[in-house]
Amino acid sequence: MKLSHTEALASMQAALRHNFKKPELLSEALTHRSAVSGRDPRRARRNQRPKGSGSNERLEFIGDRVLGLLMAEWLLERYPDEQEGALGPRHAHLVSRTVLAEIADQVGLSASLQISPHEEDAGIRRLSSIRADAMEALLGALYLDGGLEPARRVVHQYWQSRIESADRPHKEPKTLLQEYMLSQGLPLPHYELLSSDGPSHAPVFRVSVTTMGHTGTGEAGSKRLAESAAATALLKHLGQNVAS
Repeated sequence: MKLSHTEALASMQAALRHNFKKPELLSEALTHRSAVSGRDPRRARRNQRPKGSGSNERLEFIGDRVLGLLMAEWLLERYPDEQEGALGPRHAHLVSRTVLAEIADQVGLSASLQISPHEEDAGIRRLSSIRADAMEALLGALYLDGGLEPARRVVHQYWQSRIESADRPHKEPKTLLQEYMLSQGLPLPHYELLSSDGPSHAPVFRVSVTTMGHTGTGEAGSKRLAESAAATALLKHLGQNVAS
């Protein structure tokens, strides 16, 4: 279900527990590029604004850095005896698009995004990459509106369970699958790109991974994430637990 713009602003402020002093920042964080490019082209020409202006791309850029800093800070506090070799994989997983998309679902972000009718029909609202990028944009908007503290509060609120469940440094599904195959004396899995569709700013990759007659498939906004999803599917098919 898609929310109106007014409903979206209210919903996100409630989920983030932050009343924006500059609501235009929140509005921008919830605006996909397609919703900007779909506006009156004559007005765009008059304003002579660069492509993507008014969308959440700039906020995504800073939100990515804000999340990276806050997560690094948190991991150093939580694991004072670990070195970079262990902290790095934890950090990479916790700031990954997969986790960001899951957090976006928790806050109900998908229904709040402003997307053009054309892209809506193409189904990009469902893409994990779109939801993950918008979640980063929200963190960027929080930082610009109130500094690090409101962004830190949101990160600690929504990432808490994932940090607590990570007793060991996270391993990517592709690594777990490879290690499992080697431990069983089986040949390494083979990945194949099945299709690549969608517009350039919101592609959809579909990948399969096969070994010993078993196959897993995955779909995502990048080839790497689609391979990861396929590896997860195959591991589950083989009866292996995959930690989130």
